[in-house]
Amino acid sequence: MAGEAPAVRTVVISGASGLVGGALTTALELDGVRVVRLVRRRPAPGGWEVGWDPGAGRIDAAGLEGADAVVHLAGESLAAGRWTAARKDAIRRSRVAGTQLIAETLARLPRRPRVLLSASAVGYYGDRGDETLTESSPPGTGFLADVCREWEAATGPARDAGIRVVTPRFGMVLASEGGALPRMLTPFRLGVGGVIGSGDQWVSWIALTDLVAVLRFLMTADEVAGPVNAVAPQPVTNRAFTEALGRVLARPTFIPVPRFVVRLVLGELGEAVLLAGQRVLPARLAQARFPFRCPALDAALRDALLPAGAVMSDVTRGGVRGRSSAPPRPE
Repeated sequence: MAGEAPAVRTVVISGASGLVGGALTTALELDGVRVVRLVRRRPAPGGWEVGWDPGAGRIDAAGLEGADAVVHLAGESLAAGRWTAARKDAIRRSRVAGTQLIAETLARLPRRPRVLLSASAVGYYGDRGDETLTESSPPGTGFLADVCREWEAATGPARDAGIRVVTPRFGMVLASEGGALPRMLTPFRLGVGGVIGSGDQWVSWIALTDLVAVLRFLMTADEVAGPVNAVAPQPVTNRAFTEALGRVLARPTFIPVPRFVVRLVLGELGEAVLLAGQRVLPARLAQARFPFRCPALDAALRDALLPAGAVMSDVTRGGVRGRSSAPPRPE
């Protein structure tokens, strides 16, 4: 049909073994899309894997030829430990250097992909209190805001080469398979969950199924470029999030975690991730009339906490159609 975006047949994904990358890979492969994984070890034969070493600045450029889209999700975990100077340097380098390597490599290809989706995060906005934030809001201050700003800027070579570049800014991803949610479940199930700090800090979140659908939508939304807030349309305070999780688990939420405990145990990591907040709205997705499947938190939590192995419902516009029963390929 005239006016339709070209079909996406081959997608290259970095971070395909992670929470978001794994779900996206499954959804694409279930729909017959060829997924090529960027891996740091020796690639397996068959053309399904491409080797790269972002720390050393090496990538098999030939393996990227012919891709319709590249989705860059790889980066050092923010929550793997306290933010020492070495950890902060590793977090920054893994995002900025890896993104720059991919962007520069794609820019040199004779046959470039139509689109590069390079992940970012709502940490871009810093700690902004009750301010309502959209993609047009300026960046904030602090370590995470600085990293996100540099991370997004590193896509420049691809954009300058005429590739459509989108930087989806992820909120908290709700899924039972990984991310922040599983770490919260034990204290809540034991009845010792509670608000963190004042509870007034805003949490911008998104269901994993919706995030997969957002990424797939952005692959073919030729009119969309630049930053896109990949968050649900109803951000909540930490207090409201705590109460919703308690309702879904049918557990009390009476025991708060004071600010000083967060600072004592996690240091700067706790300050930036747990005590800071961003009230972020998905303005560009709303403008594009993207149909969220889980726009409200209670429904998203119930969906995320289905028993492992339960069949996931269809996601509008080509999201996850079901859980794959095949074992994952090693990364």
